[in-house]
Parts: sequence; structure tokens; C-alpha cells
Amino acid sequence: MKCPKCFCNEDKVIDSRTVKEGEAVRRRRECLGCGCRFTTYEEVIQSELTVIKRNNLRVEFEKSKVRRGVKNACWKRPVSDEKIDALVDKVTAGLQAEFEGEIHSSEIGKKVMEELRHLDKVAYVRFASVYREFKDIEQFIDEIKKLNSFTNDEA
Repeated sequence: MKCPKCFCNEDKVIDSRTVKEGEAVRRRRECLGCGCRFTTYEEVIQSELTVIKRNNLRVEFEKSKVRRGVKNACWKRPVSDEKIDALVDKVTAGLQAEFEGEIHSSEIGKKVMEELRHLDKVAYVRFASVYREFKDIEQFIDEIKKLNSFTNDEA
């Protein structure tokens, strides 16, 4: 690991512990060059997924992109980082369990929308507006009506 302060490659691990219910390891490290302390995380990558985008371009699946999309949808909403991380972990685990090799980006969007619908209704509509590329206010209204019907069905 390179030190974030002096970029030295020599460090020692001060503390290690499991996090995320045993799915990752958190390590506290100390740079042997400058003494800077920093934290790293290590987690298992279940399977390598390739995402097929709308334009048929194939790219490697990146959990961080899913998190960024969810974080943007939850901007200024009462949703904690812990809840966002839990949602992203749940979606990622579900995708890795259900798909092998390649996955269409639309499937990722559907899974994220399903989880957001339960987490925060405003974040759900925000994400849907980008994912479904809303062109006008009527599409927003239609999506909100659908959301209300889901909410009424669940009550």
C-alpha cells in the first residue's frame, strides 16, 4: 500500500478487524517512512461482471458507480451513508448471485430502483428520472402515480 501522504510503499499493519458482517477486513496501517496512519479495506470480489451499456459498449462492473448514482439520488434526503452502503451491498450481492459474466445496465437500474422505492420515495423518483431519461413533466407525474399505487398496495 502506498502512503497517501508521502507515497512510500513500506507500512505496517497496526490493527485488523472484520467489518460488514465478516464480508470485509478493515486495516489500520502506519507508514514506515513518515509515520502517517491510514485505513484500508479489503473485500472479496464474488465474480467479475461485465456491464453491457445501452450503446452495446462493455465495461467492467464497478460498485462505486452504483454507489455514486444512489448517493446522487439521495442528495439532501434523510438517508444515512450506512443505509446507502447497505442498499448498494444488497444490490451488488443480488446481481452477483443472479447473473454470471455479463449483465445489461438496465438490470442494474431495475434492481437499484426497487431498493430505492423502499428506502426513499423522492430518491426513487430522482433515480428513475435519470435511469428512464424522462423528457417532460408528464413522465414525472406518471412515475409518481405509479409510486403512489405501489405505496397503496403495500399498505
